[in-house]
Amino acid sequence: MKPILVLNGPNLNMLGQRQPEVYGTETLADVEALCEAEAARHGLAVVCRQSNREYELIDWIHAAREANSAIVINPGAFGHSSVALLDALIIFEGPVIEVHISNIHARESFRHHSYISRRAQTVIAGAGVQGYAFAVARAAQLLRG
Repeated sequence: MKPILVLNGPNLNMLGQRQPEVYGTETLADVEALCEAEAARHGLAVVCRQSNREYELIDWIHAAREANSAIVINPGAFGHSSVALLDALIIFEGPVIEVHISNIHARESFRHHSYISRRAQTVIAGAGVQGYAFAVARAAQLLRG
C-alpha cells in the first residue's frame, strides 16, 4: 500500500518552542517519529512534510493522488482561512484525517471554523501530539475498510 502523507502547515516547525502551554514540548521530529511508529504498527509507512507555504502544501496534495493512500493533515492556521487547501483535498480521492494539537473550539472564535473539516472523514482536536497517532491509526482503519 502507498504510504500515508502526513502534512503539517505553518508554524508547526516551531513545535517545542512555540507556546508550550498550548502545543506541548514535543518537537516536529517527535511527531514524525510518533507517526512512523504508529504506521509501522499497522504495517504501513508514512511520508512527513511541513511547510509554511500554502502553495507547497497544495502541490504535495496534488502529488499525493499518485503517491499516497491517505492524508493526515494539520493545516495550522491555513485550516481557518484556506479554501485553496480544501479544494486540493477534494481532488484527492483517499481518506483525509484532520488533526489539531490544541482544542480549536476552546480557543479564539476565529479558530472554531476549519475549511478542511468539510473534506475530512475524521477530525481530531485537543489530544496533543497523540492526536497524530490516532489520526494514522484511523487512516489505516479507513484504508482497510
